[in-house]
Amino acid sequence: MTLTQVRTLGTDRIERNLDLVGKLYQRSIYPSVEAVAHGRRPAAPVVVDLDPTTLCDLACPECISAGVLHKGGLSRDRIVELAHELAGSGVRAVILIGGGEPLMHRSIGDVITVLHQAGVQVGLVTNGTLIGRYLDEIAEMVSWTRVSVDAATMETYDRFRPSRRKTSVFPLILDNMRALAERKRGALGYSFLLMQRRDAAGAVTETNYHEVYAAGRLAKELGCDYFELKAMLDENHFTVNQSPADIALVEEQLARLRELEDGSFHLLGSSNWEAVHHDLDPVQPKEYSTCHVAELRTTVTPNGVYVCPYHRGNEKAKIGDINAMSFAEMWAKADTTVVNPRADCRFHCARHRANLDIAALPRRGRPVELLDDFDPFI
Repeated sequence: MTLTQVRTLGTDRIERNLDLVGKLYQRSIYPSVEAVAHGRRPAAPVVVDLDPTTLCDLACPECISAGVLHKGGLSRDRIVELAHELAGSGVRAVILIGGGEPLMHRSIGDVITVLHQAGVQVGLVTNGTLIGRYLDEIAEMVSWTRVSVDAATMETYDRFRPSRRKTSVFPLILDNMRALAERKRGALGYSFLLMQRRDAAGAVTETNYHEVYAAGRLAKELGCDYFELKAMLDENHFTVNQSPADIALVEEQLARLRELEDGSFHLLGSSNWEAVHHDLDPVQPKEYSTCHVAELRTTVTPNGVYVCPYHRGNEKAKIGDINAMSFAEMWAKADTTVVNPRADCRFHCARHRANLDIAALPRRGRPVELLDDFDPFI
């Protein structure tokens, strides 16, 4: 998300951390960006999205990662070894994500510790059920934690995020978030994905649209630093446009949530919600055939390394296998040009503007003004 893609009414710090174009010009990041702009490969990506496992303890019917779930995970020894490899390669930040639920991997505490001690910043995207198991590591060593909640009440949560357990995990997640909020050194976010279900005639039968305001208010009460709203995507990552009435319902709640913003709590809206809000074409045309950002970020999963999270599980976009070789060996052999954004990435991509900016660098006739480092999660 860039500043033009995100409506943010928080402090300068929050805005800077969301500015994916501005982040390219940080002093320690720019050398890799400049190399990529001129057709050279950096020795390592700046950021790695790491799926420790494909297991998940929820059974969400609309899970966009359903095709890659429950197909194994990195072994306990291999993932710790990989953490050391990433730390030694020059990778600046690692996002523990999925695929599956990252905290289900039994070695995840060791992975966080290895990366943190090596100076690699760690981000975490989680469903929140297992935060308590690794509260010490997350609170002390993780730069930011984003919890996918997508509801404000147990009834709605259980409808869209059913657990594989016999009882609802919604109260547990809230308790975990409260506990983390009390101890965290990094940021804590409450993520809300707008979801609807329709019958054969197209009429809405189930929705969470009505709980946006209540969820945002709950996020602040829990001690979260931000509340993030995202639009529903189809299985191919295209936005799903909504009726004017549904858009108005969400916007009215967002307006009320903005009144809750202060120096410690901020409201974020994703680029895909902006696309839906303004009824933009779900297709985002791209005039370039090479993704420069694929040289700066990569996605490592138990079943392959892929050019980016959008293409997780896509065999065409697979660039290596971390089980067969070291990270350095994999990266040296990786061909990130296997994906052509012009043909293969017609959905709204959060890093589209970053790609445009990198491509324009060689044509600039003025020196680049660099920024002091503030966030490696480009």
